[in-house]
Amino acid sequence: MSDDEEDYMSDALLTQIQDVKPGVSMVRRVKQAMKKEAQHKETNIKNRQKSFKEQEKESRETALQSGISNENKGFALLQKMGYKAGQGLGKKGAGRVDPIPLNIKTDRGGIGMEELKKRKAEEELQHYRQKVRAKQQNEAKSMEDFRSRVRTEREDRKIEADLRRSQRSCEQLDSQNGITAPSEEWYWPKNNAEEEVDEEDGPNEEDEEDEAVELTEFDKLHILTSYLRGRHFYCLWCGTTYNDEDDLCSNCPGDTAADHE
Repeated sequence: MSDDEEDYMSDALLTQIQDVKPGVSMVRRVKQAMKKEAQHKETNIKNRQKSFKEQEKESRETALQSGISNENKGFALLQKMGYKAGQGLGKKGAGRVDPIPLNIKTDRGGIGMEELKKRKAEEELQHYRQKVRAKQQNEAKSMEDFRSRVRTEREDRKIEADLRRSQRSCEQLDSQNGITAPSEEWYWPKNNAEEEVDEEDGPNEEDEEDEAVELTEFDKLHILTSYLRGRHFYCLWCGTTYNDEDDLCSNCPGDTAADHE
């Protein structure tokens, strides 16, 4: 037996396995010993790494808190040029006083990654603001369109009501002056019987020609009020029949509803 080989019955081998209970197989004992050794090594490595990081942090903080000594060559050159400790850099001393702060990198991103992230975040924020601004503009436009539509509908209803009033006034004044038929069919309001007859007869050639030049409610109102003023010296907005044209022009504010507001 050579010197390098240990006797399996030697005291050294028995010392290594003395804590192992009798009856446990050799393979199991070897595996347990290897596992304990690996765990011990891993614990030592972690402790060493932790100590190294702590030491690095402490040394960095100590260096930042302490000023540059006179032994520093760069500081010595500054002093020769007239610089004093605590003074700002530059000819007039208006430059930086404190050193540039350190930016410790803790992630694995490459150089320029932080700027890229900031730029991307700013672009996303700008895009979000544009969406919010566009949404607000659309909502404001929709509200304005709604208000305009409501205002137009209200004006249309008022024009229609004024036209019905002017038609009734025209029929009454024409009848009082011996006129038995309106100058235009729509000058007088239609009664229910006439409306039923028109619906039963259906459209004819004359109706089709009228549809081609059909007047709006606003046009009819303007024409009819002008007729009442010129023929009967009557102002729909004043509700008064004047004596003559001079009396009408002198006492009536105007020929539109806006003039009477």
